[in-house]
Amino acid sequence: MDLTGKVALVTGSTGDLGKRMVLRMARAGADVVVHDLPQVEERAKLLAAEAQALGREALVVLANVADAQEAERLLGEAAAWKGKLDILVNNAGITRDDLLFRMTDEQWQEVIDVNLSGVFYCLRAAARIMGKQQFGSIVNVSSVSGMMGNRGQCNYAAAKAGVIGLTMSAARELASRGVRVNAIAPGFIESAMTDKIPDNLKLMMLAMIPLQRRGTPEEVAEAVLFLASDASAYVTGQVLRIDGGLMMG
Repeated sequence: MDLTGKVALVTGSTGDLGKRMVLRMARAGADVVVHDLPQVEERAKLLAAEAQALGREALVVLANVADAQEAERLLGEAAAWKGKLDILVNNAGITRDDLLFRMTDEQWQEVIDVNLSGVFYCLRAAARIMGKQQFGSIVNVSSVSGMMGNRGQCNYAAAKAGVIGLTMSAARELASRGVRVNAIAPGFIESAMTDKIPDNLKLMMLAMIPLQRRGTPEEVAEAVLFLASDASAYVTGQVLRIDGGLMMG
């Protein structure tokens, strides 16, 4: 899974998963575009420095992917940097959890704007760039919540389910242009968010997972690397569940 000579953009780079994806691709030889919101510029610069310490080049681009024009600018700057864009990972996402009857319009819309519309805006811009190139790999980050639902996550589950449908449709449209589009669906992964879950709920969730443990961000990054690389050259329109067997059957 060698990415030498390739340019990779990971949206939402500074989060628990995004950071591991960026560094894993850098270790595989890719030059990386580090993206996040302007509010976390310092974190983005530190991550770029980590990638550079691995011997790779890194570019920081700050943008709000929930804004169509900002997403277009992000992809444009990423492609202009080295004259091409080989890999896009649509990883940027947020949660605004609450029970359905208490969920506000704002909680619903904010999650849809970032987790679904943001993926669409970046995917559309990447399709134009990669379609002209006649090559490219796009990996969209969905979730098992989008496949099985989750209490208190109607907004999040709806957005992640939408990402799966978007992935399938885009894969059909872009295959003839040499562009592959796949998705991953992580399950119960170690992160700052899952660390806050009460121990009794963690035990209940682990009991549902055949492998009896949380996954690691590094394991998610390895799966993304596979789908981004030429090792998966004959794979498109797929959803790879990274869930320890949670959705088995």
